[in-house]
Amino acid sequence: MKISTKKKEKIFEQILALLYSITPKPLFTLHIAQEIARDEEFIKKLLLELKNKNLVVEIKKNPNGIPYIRRSRWKLSDPTYQIYKHHQNIKSF
Repeated sequence: MKISTKKKEKIFEQILALLYSITPKPLFTLHIAQEIARDEEFIKKLLLELKNKNLVVEIKKNPNGIPYIRRSRWKLSDPTYQIYKHHQNIKSF
């Protein structure tokens, strides 16, 4: 089954909004998938696309610096966070 580009863009927006709402705390792929009610593998694919566009950052190590074997955490990149923050400030006026 193929998803339309328009729907994919909406899901991208949901992912970015979720990550903005919990910034600076990174989320595991599983938690993002649960919040958006989508398949984990599908969300991982979308997150990798967002990473390639430099919109999100993949964290492959735990807080102690030990690499994850099969997991990743995700957060907004700094430029993306600044754009969202600026956009939110404009909406509040």
